[in-house]
Amino acid sequence: MSVFEIIMLLCFGAAWPVSLWKSWTSRTNSGKSVVFLFVIVVGYAAGIVHKLLNSRDPVTFLYALNMLMVSADIVLWFRNERLARRAA
Repeated sequence: MSVFEIIMLLCFGAAWPVSLWKSWTSRTNSGKSVVFLFVIVVGYAAGIVHKLLNSRDPVTFLYALNMLMVSADIVLWFRNERLARRAA
């Protein structure tokens, strides 16, 4: 377990609740790319697989938590896209 890996995941993880709040309250996808969000999910999934195969430790939870928050942002992206289409 690396303290630097933990710091990196905590820093990235701190940004996702803000992103989720913005997606929820703004009800728009302004400035968001669903492709980018999927790339981030793939990155977190790769981190989880690495941890499970090579070094099982509690840091895996941080990868999973971050991936869950990004996945929720993807769900909100599709909700906001649907709302925009209805409004148009």
